Amino acid sequence: MKIHVGSKNPTKIAGVENVVKQSEMFKDAKVVGVDASVEEFGHPKTLDDTIQGAKDRALAVHSGADYSVGLESGLFTSNDTKSGYLETTVCAIYDGNDFHIGMGPSFEWPKKMIELILDGQDGSQAFKSLGLTEHEKVGTKEGGIHVLSFGKVNRTNLNELAFAMALIQLENPDHY
Repeated sequence: MKIHVGSKNPTKIAGVENVVKQSEMFKDAKVVGVDASVEEFGHPKTLDDTIQGAKDRALAVHSGADYSVGLESGLFTSNDTKSGYLETTVCAIYDGNDFHIGMGPSFEWPKKMIELILDGQDGSQAFKSLGLTEHEKVGTKEGGIHVLSFGKVNRTNLNELAFAMALIQLENPDHY
């Protein structure tokens, strides 16, 4: 069985691989990161855009795979947060017919970072602009969450959880 991940980002590939190793359904699967030629639209600013980004990534790399996975991080609004937004990771697993959607934990970026993202920067650019990292693409390393959580959580963890939540639907077909 072959699973394509719609990205060359090592945190996305590792997140899927780590969960696949624990899944009876996918125990013999080979996980391959594939560059998803999807239109870049900056940092998603709504949950609908984040879900669509994950679906677009999965659909773009499905050819030659039994399953394809799209992982996308983005914002969604929340009236009860300091900035008005939370950041989340969405996973879309595509089986050739249907999408299976899951979402990982959410957290709040610093208010200034939200302003930079709303002004057009992506998460890595905004994080670097605030002096919180030297990485050009912190999301391909441990992620901004690693810095903000003082090492308790990293981007691979967020991708693992989003994938595991989407996988629930495939592993429990009688309920979905």
